[in-house]
Amino acid sequence: MFWSGVVLLFASPLAVGCVFMYFVLSVWWRYVPRVLTIFQTTPLFVVPRGLPVEGGEAVRFPSLDGRMLNGCYLKGQGARRGVILFGLEFGSNCWSSQEYCTLLLESGYDVFAFEPRSQGDSDKEPGYEPLHWVTDFEVMDTRAAIAYLRGRPDADPFGVGFFGISKGAGAGLIAGADDPYVLCFVTDGVFGTLSTTVPYMRHFFRVYNKVFPKELLEDWFLAGLYYYCAWRIGRLRGCRYPSLERAMPRLAPRGLMMIHGECDTYIKTEMARSLLARAGGPKELWVVPEARHNQALHVAGEGYTRRVLAFFDRHLAADTRAPAITAGPGGV
Repeated sequence: MFWSGVVLLFASPLAVGCVFMYFVLSVWWRYVPRVLTIFQTTPLFVVPRGLPVEGGEAVRFPSLDGRMLNGCYLKGQGARRGVILFGLEFGSNCWSSQEYCTLLLESGYDVFAFEPRSQGDSDKEPGYEPLHWVTDFEVMDTRAAIAYLRGRPDADPFGVGFFGISKGAGAGLIAGADDPYVLCFVTDGVFGTLSTTVPYMRHFFRVYNKVFPKELLEDWFLAGLYYYCAWRIGRLRGCRYPSLERAMPRLAPRGLMMIHGECDTYIKTEMARSLLARAGGPKELWVVPEARHNQALHVAGEGYTRRVLAFFDRHLAADTRAPAITAGPGGV
């Protein structure tokens, strides 16, 4: 009787451990290849392309590792109220920023848009083919764009605002999180890699799995699966995938406005809310009814541009701030 109890005492944990290890190995064997494939599959996007405009300044400037990047500097009308760095969506060119910034330019804001490496007319990174996910390359190039604005002869001594779309928005938030020269942030369709892929992994587990209950997939397990897959893909593609989720708390106390399409089928509204919850204040989320990914401007029209203008008028306009940062002649 005694020995049978001892056997049960040790056999039960052993059995549980064996079942757990079988579960882990089964998930790794069955679903890691699918995650790797899905992660590297680019959704179908409508990529806007703009044309150079009269008076726009074509710019070439170096990234932090010597790649030459392409951009354009558009001067606002009348007395300058502020400078805005524009982060482009995946695949678009720098002149496409005009569509989003017409009212800002008419209201006295200068706008600088740039193309990260391997996009538009910027230098190609050997062996690197960008996807829709933010990598360390886009973050590095955004930091170079901030340094370029800081080092211009007409640099704003107060700092700049940031306005970014989708992938460019994520790169801008990460790059600006630790740089006080960036005074405020507006994003449209921004997404974090971890907070986007984990819900999709849970969804595809329900689709493909016929054996294990879905309750076994705790968030920590899926996060571990994601980090492993991101590491594997990063080694394959020669890049790293920085964490926007970890950068979000460092944006405060600077203002943040996130715009998101209610009908975004790629980045669900709850993903945007989860990302915003990681940031301090002041912050706001504007969910645009009937808008899909990167389509909020086309749905909301003038209401979109006026809301963005009102945000920068509150958080960036020259008559609302005090001198805090001076521009050095060589940038940083």
